[in-house]
Amino acid sequence: MKRPYQLSLLAFMLLALSAFTFKTDQAPSLKERIIELSKKVEPKVIEWRHHIHENPELSNREFKTAAYITAHLKSLGIEVQEGVAKTGVVGILKGGKPGPIMGLRADMDGLPVKERVDLPWASKIIGEFQGTVVPVMHACGHDTHVAILMGVAEVLSQVKADLKGTIKFIFQPAEEGAPAGEEGGAYLMAKEGVLEGMDAIFGLHINAQTEVGQVKYRPEGIMAAVNSFEIKIKGKQTHGSTPWTGIDPIVTAAQIINNVQTIVSRSMPLTTQAAVVSFGKIEAGVRSNIIPEEATLVGTIRTLDADMRERLFERLRTIVKSTAESNEAEATLYIDKGYPITYNDPQLTAKMAGTFVDVMGAENVTPNMNAITGAEDFSFFQEKIPGLYFFIGGAPKGVDAEKQAPHHTPDFYVDDAGMLTGINLLSRMVVDYPEVTISKK
Repeated sequence: MKRPYQLSLLAFMLLALSAFTFKTDQAPSLKERIIELSKKVEPKVIEWRHHIHENPELSNREFKTAAYITAHLKSLGIEVQEGVAKTGVVGILKGGKPGPIMGLRADMDGLPVKERVDLPWASKIIGEFQGTVVPVMHACGHDTHVAILMGVAEVLSQVKADLKGTIKFIFQPAEEGAPAGEEGGAYLMAKEGVLEGMDAIFGLHINAQTEVGQVKYRPEGIMAAVNSFEIKIKGKQTHGSTPWTGIDPIVTAAQIINNVQTIVSRSMPLTTQAAVVSFGKIEAGVRSNIIPEEATLVGTIRTLDADMRERLFERLRTIVKSTAESNEAEATLYIDKGYPITYNDPQLTAKMAGTFVDVMGAENVTPNMNAITGAEDFSFFQEKIPGLYFFIGGAPKGVDAEKQAPHHTPDFYVDDAGMLTGINLLSRMVVDYPEVTISKK
């Protein structure tokens, strides 16, 4: 016969055991489910990436890519808007709880580049660019961006009952720039109202010079504003043996090029931000013994500060005009609208800082990376609403990331293993954004 104290001890042990069992049997949290679902969808994301990489399309011509995305979103029961900004696709997922409207963006277009990477899924596609037949390649990683966002859509659609707010999956065409005479890209999407009612937007870019598993970002200006320019110089044609009987636009062009290079080195406050002026094309003449009537110069301007950009434009106009006049030539300068600075809203960036660390671990996060003089039309979204843009690693582990082929080149390559980072981060931003608050000092 058991004594009373033995019964009490037995009851206590049974109670403790049941409490332990109850605790370990608790349903996983939403964040834990995101991690598991991201891992589960990763093989599909890799498969989608290979298909998209093998079938690239140029800007404003992403018809098959759009159809591929649309079919996937519809299979998930997500509301789909097609033909946005020509070929764009927007998926709308309403969470089961009230909350903000959040945007997640991926760009879809490839580039007129011939692939040299030896892959079973390398591109052999031919397209047309500005009237010329060209090879087409995903030479900037947009194929991974699309596949990542398709994966995020699948993950979030499986937990929608627990999500706060509405998510817009924005698959954007023409990030590399619309064809001549056409509108496109983020500018046209914003113009058509994609951002209406949206509280914040998130975007990422895979990077071939950053190791897989690493993430980099910074508050404020992360990528430069870009403006293309064209200078047309008119002289007077003459025989090359008697240059004094004409006005030489080639000599004038050479002097303009040299003088323009003093703008950044002598007129810009470079301790504030970086700036770049580069010439990419010179066109003049037909043969050795004819001084032509005209010359054309084409170049690009990159700036990370709005005031510096205006000052640079002013100096460029003055130098072009004055240099031409000093040679008795005429010169006209055209500067296009370009893309604004890709500007990470400081409040939004601070709000999501914890998400980067929680998902990746502090040792894998660079929160104050150096700004990049490349440009991104995600900046048009950030002009309208708070936005956060960041970079994820695409260089295979164990290689010298800095020696990897640059973006926009035939040898560009990023590892499939980098995409899980993107799936995890974008999914968690949707979960964390409605929950996190920061003090406004």
